[in-house]
Amino acid sequence: MEETVDELARAFFKDRRTDRRWKLFFRWSWLLLFAVIAWALVTARNHAATPSGPHTALVEVRGEIASDTEASAELLVGALKNAFEDEGAQAIVLRINSPGGSPVQAGIINDEIRRLKAKHQKKVYAVVEETCASGAYYIAVAADEIYADKASIVGSIGVLMDGFGFTGAMEKLGVERRLQTAGENKGIGDPFSPVSEKQRAYTQAMLDQIHQQFIGVVKEGRGKRLKIGPDTFSGLFWNGQQALEMGLIDHLGNLDMVARDVVKAEEVIDYTPRDNVAERLAKRFGASIGAGAVRALQSTLNLR
Repeated sequence: MEETVDELARAFFKDRRTDRRWKLFFRWSWLLLFAVIAWALVTARNHAATPSGPHTALVEVRGEIASDTEASAELLVGALKNAFEDEGAQAIVLRINSPGGSPVQAGIINDEIRRLKAKHQKKVYAVVEETCASGAYYIAVAADEIYADKASIVGSIGVLMDGFGFTGAMEKLGVERRLQTAGENKGIGDPFSPVSEKQRAYTQAMLDQIHQQFIGVVKEGRGKRLKIGPDTFSGLFWNGQQALEMGLIDHLGNLDMVARDVVKAEEVIDYTPRDNVAERLAKRFGASIGAGAVRALQSTLNLR
């Protein structure tokens, strides 16, 4: 009987030791991973390309223009400030490949480009790759000149507000919408409620006003170069060759040509803020890594 008890006790303590070793292993693994990511972030920043002598400063405008994307005003304005403030930057090139996005974000970027141009007396050139539409063109017109490929897509000077309405389907299914609001227009835009003519007129007036703001920015940016026709501000878009004929752009060309022949500084330094591998890893596993690291720190401090 005593031998059995001893064996059980030994097995119990052995399991406890094994369990504790695994806990320690995972705790220190979290700490190591956290340390590696922190080191990679610091290293990436410290080893960023340092401008050496005269160069063309590049800032990329890629993808949707929105507050939580790589083409947000927060990120692009920071990059623009760095580019303008660098004494070696002879000019700034915006390389654009974007279908547009938020008029607010685009407006902030446009305003900041014009402010920085006036402050630092440096030229800004926009170079279109595949697409420069809507909010992206809103940004581009702040440049001194716009370049594009003959097959690039340019334009879409318009504003939209989209959504869905399910009132007909609900009637067929016998579903009743029970929406209560304080304020007769608080539920405007609700897809399960009908839109009154008053509400429709209100939203249309708001869109028209934003559209006029967009048109004003385009006219100010392009000036007499713009050849206004019946479709210019209709929301249509055109290829680069057509855009050139309409005065929406100034020349056909690409980044290398602009840096070499226009700016006269072939070396291109990219100021665009980018995620490195560690930052992407941190974003993907951010919440769990942070929580795990905190738990590991707390547990380690309490080890006996």
